[in-house]
Amino acid sequence: MRFLYQGKLNSVRLEDGMPKKDNSAFKRDEHEVIDPSAYHACLEQLEQFKIHELIVDELVENAYEGMVIVDADGCITKFNYEKLLGLKEADVLGRHVSDVIENTEIPRVIKTGKAELGEIQNINGHDMIVSRIPIQKNGHIIGAVGTVMFRDIKEVKYLAQKLGKLESKVNQYKSEIDRIHQAKYSFENIITSNPKMIYLIDLAKKASDSNSTILIEGESGTGKEYFAHAIHKASYRKYGPFIRINCAAIPKELIESELFGYEEGAFTGAKKSGKIGKFELANGGTLFLDEIGTLPLEMQVKLLRVLEEREVERVGGHRKIDLDIRVIAATNEHLDEMVRMRQFREDLYYRLNVIKLSLPPLRERQGDIGLLANHLLDQFYSVYQKGPDKITSGALELLRAHSWPGNVRELRNVIERAVSIAQDKVIYSKDLPEYLHGKMNESLENIDYEHVPMKLKEIVAKAETEAILDAIRKCDGNKSVAAQLLGIHRTALYKKMTKYGLEIVD
Repeated sequence: MRFLYQGKLNSVRLEDGMPKKDNSAFKRDEHEVIDPSAYHACLEQLEQFKIHELIVDELVENAYEGMVIVDADGCITKFNYEKLLGLKEADVLGRHVSDVIENTEIPRVIKTGKAELGEIQNINGHDMIVSRIPIQKNGHIIGAVGTVMFRDIKEVKYLAQKLGKLESKVNQYKSEIDRIHQAKYSFENIITSNPKMIYLIDLAKKASDSNSTILIEGESGTGKEYFAHAIHKASYRKYGPFIRINCAAIPKELIESELFGYEEGAFTGAKKSGKIGKFELANGGTLFLDEIGTLPLEMQVKLLRVLEEREVERVGGHRKIDLDIRVIAATNEHLDEMVRMRQFREDLYYRLNVIKLSLPPLRERQGDIGLLANHLLDQFYSVYQKGPDKITSGALELLRAHSWPGNVRELRNVIERAVSIAQDKVIYSKDLPEYLHGKMNESLENIDYEHVPMKLKEIVAKAETEAILDAIRKCDGNKSVAAQLLGIHRTALYKKMTKYGLEIVD
């Protein structure tokens, strides 16, 4: 004996205690044996049907404030409005939905076949938010589902207000993150009259328009970070993030995860949510790798691969993340020498050294010392709104005589110290650190010229005259620029020119 499965689960009839339905589902042939595979297939599909029915019941009961399912004629086949209307499903099954739910538009949805989402419907004196969705099979409407999403429109207004507050908070955090990851300096912040520096600024401006990797070399404090900021700010990526990372400040074992990020469970102590790396953070913008020469050799290999392939893979991950970034690297070491000593990979060096900017130290920019000192003094005065706003020529001479191993950063510290301890509106040589004085006990402005041999006066006059004439020649007669080059104010320059009988023509 065998049962033949007809293919419609709702017409299944099983004997021996099984659920009974239409007995046309299986036909008994007395001359044949039972086919076990068909029998078990029927049982499996019946079980699936029961599961689906439980899911639908669960949705009707809990997913919405209210739900109704109707057939093609608009008659109710499933109902859960008891909390809203006080009606039980058994009392309304088979009735037309219009007779049970006031102001319903489900019949219209059945007729048009178009869903209506988030509509307002007045039920029992309350404006409720409802949705009506047609049910289709083989291109024909066989029914519809109506759901109450919110039982009172006030709930929607409350959620809208809450969402608005959350959106405002998110925008606030986003603005703060954008502010943190923005470039601070532009090329206007690089103060110089040095021909080599002017050339490098012009080269950097041209490089800003490209996407090429840039390598900036220079001693500590020469302004490498200023150039990196300025290049980003002058590029088409200026609205993207500017991410800075000091390779020397990160422990060796953390460099890879900091640069590339990691997935959940990548290593002991990893955050459950994982972590985004600096390369990903810089997407659409610029990544500034400072002190690149300190990278371990094994990390140099991985960095080279990322630069070549323009994609990154998080630690412990398997998904490739495409990168759209501009890389600027900086170092206070000579990478070419490190390559010869096998301390830096040659292939990575050439990959970074597409456009190279070698910044000169401050000792090779003597003409900039006065400019920078006065510029820094103006900066501090604008911040504190008090203190000195001038530097004497004697103090400037001391500054120019120093070799500045710490470069502009050291000069900034010296000026800040002088501003802090100066007693007058002018910075004298006595306000400068002792190590700048060397064997000099007093600055030129503290000398009593009335009791000094004439020879010394003549020497000073000759030196100042030559310096003034040389500055004016270099500036093509522009007295204002010449005064800046000399590190004095324009009025002071005119006084000295009058004193030494130099012609003043403007």
